[in-house]
Amino acid sequence: MSDMNSVKPAVFAAITALLEDKSIAITDDSQLIGGSGLLDSMKLVELCLALEDHASELGFEFDWTSEAAMSRSRSMFRTAGALAAEFASQMDAQQ
Repeated sequence: MSDMNSVKPAVFAAITALLEDKSIAITDDSQLIGGSGLLDSMKLVELCLALEDHASELGFEFDWTSEAAMSRSRSMFRTAGALAAEFASQMDAQQ
């Protein structure tokens, strides 16, 4: 089982790397998409590609293209915490 204490900082760092304002503190509740989200559509794709690369380094395939991923109510992209949890879940399922 993955250690959220190691997964979360890596996911949060990937998000921070894409922000113009690097002083924004990413938390579990940081909204990634939507009206007050931190990322526009291009930055979201960049984040997904960065997480794919990180997952490959960790020995698994990160799938960000599922139907649930694009769901407004269930999307892994709602918050930074939800994305970190999904990343960890997929890592656990494949290792």
